[in-house]
Amino acid sequence: MKAFEFNRALVQKYDRPGPRYTSYPTAPQFHSAFALDDYRQAVAASNQGAAPKALSVYIHIPFCQSLCYYCGCHKIITRKPHRAVEYLSYLKREIQMQAALFDRTRPLTQLHLGGGTPTYLDDAQLAELMASLAQGFSLDTSDNHEFSIEVDPRTISVERIHNLRGLGFNRLSFGVQDFDAEVQKAVHRIQPAEQVFALVESARSLGFDSVNVDLIYGLPRQTPESFDRTLAQVAQLRPDRIALYAYAHLPERFKPQRRIISAELPTGASKLSMLSRSLDAFMDAGYVYVGMDHFALPTDALAVAKRQGRLHRNFQGYSTQPDCDLIGLGVSAIGRVGATYSQNSKTLDEYYDFLDQGRLPVVRGLALTRDDLVRRAAIMALMCQGELLFEPMEQAWLIDFRKYFAAELAQLEGMQEQGLVRVGPEGIEVTATGWFFVRGIAMVFDRYLQADRNRARFSRII
Repeated sequence: MKAFEFNRALVQKYDRPGPRYTSYPTAPQFHSAFALDDYRQAVAASNQGAAPKALSVYIHIPFCQSLCYYCGCHKIITRKPHRAVEYLSYLKREIQMQAALFDRTRPLTQLHLGGGTPTYLDDAQLAELMASLAQGFSLDTSDNHEFSIEVDPRTISVERIHNLRGLGFNRLSFGVQDFDAEVQKAVHRIQPAEQVFALVESARSLGFDSVNVDLIYGLPRQTPESFDRTLAQVAQLRPDRIALYAYAHLPERFKPQRRIISAELPTGASKLSMLSRSLDAFMDAGYVYVGMDHFALPTDALAVAKRQGRLHRNFQGYSTQPDCDLIGLGVSAIGRVGATYSQNSKTLDEYYDFLDQGRLPVVRGLALTRDDLVRRAAIMALMCQGELLFEPMEQAWLIDFRKYFAAELAQLEGMQEQGLVRVGPEGIEVTATGWFFVRGIAMVFDRYLQADRNRARFSRII
């Protein structure tokens, strides 16, 4: 029996490009008029709050040893180790400069290393990076901290897994994408399943709190049948969390994707079948659907937070951590402090130049308006809790919800008729079917997107 049968008419109507809402407003709204002084003021105001928030840090490591053709991340392909040495020296400078701005009493409870390939740095370099963070910030050592790192199985060994645990990391995310050998060849990412199984087993034996596996459907040479085999292997692997992403083929934006043969991409019907069969496989294996493209075992902290209404969302996706101020470190990294977003320069030369001048490499951002904040609260409630209650919004923002969002409620009428939402006297509830279209539901409340003619920059919902 199928866990979920997609209504093709709904897919055809709502499967359109849209944001993933790791922030609102989204990054295309950032601008260079937001300057370093604005960022400093936001940090000062945050430090002086009645109850200053805990801190979260994201560090971007841009380097990769080889090119994965599907990738749309900000990365630099190189096999020259000295580039990582140079980058680390600048990262340490940025850490010191950022740490000087924040009150030392604020605990750093969440850390995430992304890329690129964070494990491009060797163990000594990662130890150096963690020592620099410990020198500048108060690292949380309680059971509630969440220190995670993205791992390319091709660049790491069981011994390195031991060393990551010793450095304080308690969560790992493995980029698997697909176990099928033909698909791996087509996207230029060869990694035997046995290698991943050994690494995950090592992580379990060392007491990592959570292991995540990333999968992608819609890649070249994939078929529903071949992906079934990958799903069976993932069920056997039994990671704590699974992230299942749809491949967005945008070769005009991402140069590596031009190496993918378009004729080898699966049809829309095949992609939909892969998604439907994935949902069946995960639910049959006992996973909880957290939201969008995330699944977790019932005992995992992410599933627990979903049940208890404590789920949050930031630039790394769904999170169990309370609402933190996020510091972005490294080239292209994005941060969020108070009612502002900020982003570092996107090129290494510019990033290095700013730090050589003794200034933070913040080059653009956004100070949120009151309307932005109201809409952010609405969108995040839908994305995380699957419901938007009128009275709490009215009390928090001193608005009459039905008047403030009259146009949005009118737009939701069609979605209600199609079974995606229920709009009642107390609020808006996303239905079981609606969860698979939750990005589209959230888009109704996105004021910027309603006037944006460049939606194609985003991935499709399904």
